[in-house]
Amino acid sequence: MVGSMDLQKGLQDLSIQFVPFMMAVVFHEFAHGFMAHRYGDDTAKEQGRLTLNPAPHIDILGTLVFPILMMVTGMHLLFGWARPVPINPNRFRKYRPGLFWVSFAGPGMNFLLALVSGAAFAAIQRWVPETFTLYEPLLAMTVASVTVNYALGIFNLIPLPPLDGSKMIQSFLSFNATRRYETLAQYSFFILLALMWTGALSVLGTPIVIARNLTLFGMSRLFGLPDLF
Repeated sequence: MVGSMDLQKGLQDLSIQFVPFMMAVVFHEFAHGFMAHRYGDDTAKEQGRLTLNPAPHIDILGTLVFPILMMVTGMHLLFGWARPVPINPNRFRKYRPGLFWVSFAGPGMNFLLALVSGAAFAAIQRWVPETFTLYEPLLAMTVASVTVNYALGIFNLIPLPPLDGSKMIQSFLSFNATRRYETLAQYSFFILLALMWTGALSVLGTPIVIARNLTLFGMSRLFGLPDLF
């Protein structure tokens, strides 16, 4: 049973992290669709998914229910997913490079958002007075955005179908090898659950924290704030 203090902390974290989380998953899916469009596949555009409007990307379970439940039950990092943007690799002008870069576009966008959020973190401290009413919440949101985007980007690089990392690997495989590799998809959910239950996924925490700290430190120095982080 969740205590009142834990619930209050979860709701506070939710209020800070929800906007960065929504931006992270929406921009992630948009990037897939945009890169697919660049390689000749307009499936996402034809289905109204080549947009930054959150509504078409929302998955009720993955974007709303699951993240909120995780937060209010003690998981202090918002995590989840959006509806996958429809991609048809058969429409790519160049199949292998198209598959690789379309797959990498999602995590790549998250890494870019993390850097932009880090710059916002330093800019707020550089130019926004601490007396500004929203100073602390805005600062907390930028740090949350850096963390969430690195977490989402790094997680999606796991080479387990249907995560983006697996598609990047498939871009180098033969047709038969790809089909054998894709058979892992039926076990992916259970593999991920096992990794979570055993704590094996916690290994991702190290690169996430390192990337976050390096980004905040680097941006602070870039903005002339060497002593703030």
